[in-house]
This record gives sequence, C-alpha cells and structure tokens, in this order.
Amino acid sequence: MEELPAIGKISPAIFRELIFPRLGAKDQSILVGPQHGTDVGIIEIAGQAVSLTTDPVFIVPEYGWEQAAWFAIHILASDSVTCGLPPKYLSIDLNLPMEITEEQLAVMWETMHRECEKMGIAVITGHTGRYENCHYPMVGGATLVGVGDIDSYVSPKFIKPGDKIIITKGPAIEATGILGATFPVHIEQSLGKDTARKARDIFYKMSVVTEAIAAISAGVRDDGVSAMHDATECGIWGGLYELAEAAGVGVIVDQDKIVMEPGVAEVCCFYGLDPYISISEGTLIIACRPHKADEVVHLIHKQGVKASVAGQFTDKDQGMVLMKRGNRRPLVHPIVDPFWDAFYKALEHRGNQ
Repeated sequence: MEELPAIGKISPAIFRELIFPRLGAKDQSILVGPQHGTDVGIIEIAGQAVSLTTDPVFIVPEYGWEQAAWFAIHILASDSVTCGLPPKYLSIDLNLPMEITEEQLAVMWETMHRECEKMGIAVITGHTGRYENCHYPMVGGATLVGVGDIDSYVSPKFIKPGDKIIITKGPAIEATGILGATFPVHIEQSLGKDTARKARDIFYKMSVVTEAIAAISAGVRDDGVSAMHDATECGIWGGLYELAEAAGVGVIVDQDKIVMEPGVAEVCCFYGLDPYISISEGTLIIACRPHKADEVVHLIHKQGVKASVAGQFTDKDQGMVLMKRGNRRPLVHPIVDPFWDAFYKALEHRGNQ
C-alpha cells in the first residue's frame, strides 16, 4: 500500500485498498456510493433520488469573516450540485476555537444564513460550541442533502466514450483566490496592483453552483450532461483522472484548449505552482453528450462564466492522454497537491517578516 500523503486527500490507490473494501453494511437503496470522481452519494427514498455530500467546515479568518463563511458554504454547495440535484437541507457541526468572539460568530453565521437562503437551502439540524484543541481552518463538518426525480441525477456511471469534456474557468481558481485573499500586499509588492486585484477578484469565483445549474438545464444523461466533478485538490488533472477512473473510461484532453482566468498564471508562477495540479474549487469538469456540448457551453457563457470543450472521454483501452502543443503524454494523478506546501510556506514567511 502507498504511504499516506504528507498533507491533503488520500490517493486513489489508498482509497481503493483501504477505504473502499470497508464501507459498512450493504444496502440496495444506494444508487451512487463513495468513489474517487464522485463528490456526492445518492440513495433512493420513496421513489426519489436523495443526494448527500459531506465536507469540513473550512473557515480561514485571514480571508475576513464574511468571505471565509461564504467560501465554507459554497464548498459544500459546489460538491452537492455536481450530481444535478438541487441542494435542499443542511446539517452543520461547528466545533469552534476558544478564541472566536461573539461578533465574529455573528458575521460568520449571518453570511452562511444569507448564502443558504439565496440557494434555497434550509438548515435543519446541527451543533455549535467552543472547545479546546479546535483550530482554524477545520472547525467542524457539514452534510448537505439534495432531492430530485429519480431520473434527474448525473453520475460517472452515465459517462460514455465520445462524451465531450467541458471545463469552466480553468486551472488553479482556488489556489489563486486563496493566495489573493491571504497575501494581497505581498502579491501587489511583487507582481503589481493589477495582478493583485485580479487574484482578489477570483475569490468569489470559487463556486460551481451557477454553471452546474446552467449546464443541467440543457438536459441530462443521454440528452446532455452525464456527469460533473468539482476540480478541488490536485486540480484539473487530478479531477479528470478521478472522473475517468470512476466511469471506467479513457480520456484525451488538450491543455491548449482550456480557458484560464487573468492573473492565474502570474500568481502560480510566483508561488512555484503548476496551475493544472493545484487546488481549484470553482472549476467544473463536465462530461456531456456530443450533440449538447455547444449548447452547454453557450448556457454557461450566458451566466458570465468562461468555459470550453477541451477533450473527450474514450474507450478505457486508449488510456488517459494529455495533449500540449501537439505532443502527447500520459495523464497521471498528481497524488499530492502542491498548494498546501506553498501556502503554509508563505504564511511562515509572512510571520517572520
């Protein structure tokens, strides 16, 4: 068995060997269970599809309390909408550090309430308290539940060879947005005001809710979108690998056809990051039947979000292929996301100044 990574999500290999064979009791109501490439589990209850997704409550005070709370809710919502079902119910546990004040909690919770209200999400249960040995950014956990018709959800199991790959916003959205929010002065001093502003502006792009809803409006499964995946840790290359592996297909993707937001290349270069393997909450990878791909891209563009067709899924025996400037090489899972090491080194550097 592979060793656990120094930080971040476990590798697909460790998941397959350690987690996947040990999933508790079997149940026939499970439509989509845990696997790499899926952000959501789905069960059938009374003839309806019910989705569940769970994540840490991720609060970074350095973003500012309002931005931090916005991001925490959109992490959950972004995973939830990738299954095509509208998010509906939130269960949230807040294990807060002792140093949080009532005023800080008030701003945080008011923002969470407001964002949930906008998306039609009702908070139905939870737990809130301050405790010793609880530290930012992981200050609890939450589960978001979605509900919809049994034939309206999407999943990697619906992907077919020939499905087009649509990618929104491009690489390193989360890496750039977080660095822009956390180190605005450092970026401005080193890269200039314009790049610092662009990096800060990317923060509120760290959500895929808008484009996911737009995409499924074109149709699902054989009539449109077959699956969606949020490119979080290990970025676009990791997300594509996971999606193809979950679907049991191959993939060919052309890096030159992927859109990129302004400021991403400069910030990633400055912090020594490969943008295509860096954390990218806000980048949506969509598998779509060929006859609906252009319509899906058009619908996403109408929402003011960049997107492009950058490849397609293939037969499994064709493997996973990455194209760049006409050259082919294998697409492999990055295993370790470089963002965390760069981020904590930048924090340490700032603390030593």
